[in-house]
Amino acid sequence: MRGFLMGNPSRTPQQAAVFTDSILNMLVTDMRPLAMVEDDCFTKMIHTLNPGYTLPSRTHFTKLMERKYEETFKEVKTAINPNNSKLALTTDIWTSVATEAYLGVTCHYITDDWDMQSICLTTMPLQDRHTASNIAEWLEQVVARFEIPPSKIIAIVRDNGANIVAAANILEEKHGWSSVRCTGHTLQLVINAALKHPSIDKAVGAARCLVEHFKKSELASSKLREKQQMATPEHSLVQDISTRWNSTFYMISRLLEQRWPVTATLSEGSVTQRGKRYLDLKPDQWSLLEELSTVLKPFECVTVFMSGQKYATISAISPLVKGLLKSTQSAAYESAPLRAFQLSSCRRDGKGRQLSQMEHQTRRFLGWSLTQGLGN
Repeated sequence: MRGFLMGNPSRTPQQAAVFTDSILNMLVTDMRPLAMVEDDCFTKMIHTLNPGYTLPSRTHFTKLMERKYEETFKEVKTAINPNNSKLALTTDIWTSVATEAYLGVTCHYITDDWDMQSICLTTMPLQDRHTASNIAEWLEQVVARFEIPPSKIIAIVRDNGANIVAAANILEEKHGWSSVRCTGHTLQLVINAALKHPSIDKAVGAARCLVEHFKKSELASSKLREKQQMATPEHSLVQDISTRWNSTFYMISRLLEQRWPVTATLSEGSVTQRGKRYLDLKPDQWSLLEELSTVLKPFECVTVFMSGQKYATISAISPLVKGLLKSTQSAAYESAPLRAFQLSSCRRDGKGRQLSQMEHQTRRFLGWSLTQGLGN
């Protein structure tokens, strides 16, 4: 290495190619902008590490990236098509922070060595309306582009949006691809509906405002760290996001862990103005959050397990859902809001029924899959 860095500054074409390929891999893997190769500090760093190396232009790296994309595209097709396993697709439409819509499609299969693989096939920008027929056509285009025989696909896993459900139904009728709802999204709908009870919504909202206050106030955060040194783990508070229900669980759990240093910090006049003493939660709200954390824990465990990528999860849906329903229905809660949560998440109508529907649909799909002779 010393000879490479400090030796003769001239480099052979082979050495330069290795260095260029390393920079290209960094740009691709870390998703760095191509303009980075023109930044002054980056070029100076490269010159320091390798004085004899001439950094190619941004245009050159663009061509190399396009070539690498084509090579990777061929490798993916080669990996997918000769494999004897059936394929499952997962798909989702999402919107970026720049309000640009994209369709993501990932394929999942088991290799001949029984190794589970997941490959992102596309993140396609969408300009047209997200109608069922358009979504079905876009999915077919992705499959055709990778030359995947439609008979090789056994199922599409999707969320519960009306347009994607209708698109999956079109493809099920046309190609026989089973339409399977996403467990994580279904749990999101069930829990969000149960959390809408006025008292629960108010307590969670108060917790959210409290966390936001500490996130925005450097003085409050600094004082909180001082209080934590007495006997509490020095953990930061967690802010939840609306699209991930389990982030609300993490926010509540962390706030309960930090209850006493948070309360002590808010009680100091030098930190909290008299007019903002309302930020601290009321005793009944703290009690409600404690119960809510307990009832949400089994749902969080299921969500984490179902997020696994290296093992099959669909066969676990039925016992997990039954376990969720049993644990939620059999629990005894003191507060009326939590009893309402209990009824809402387990009821046979409204959003609560989606758990039972998902479990029934999964059993039906697994039975059908066995009759198809997977892997043959």
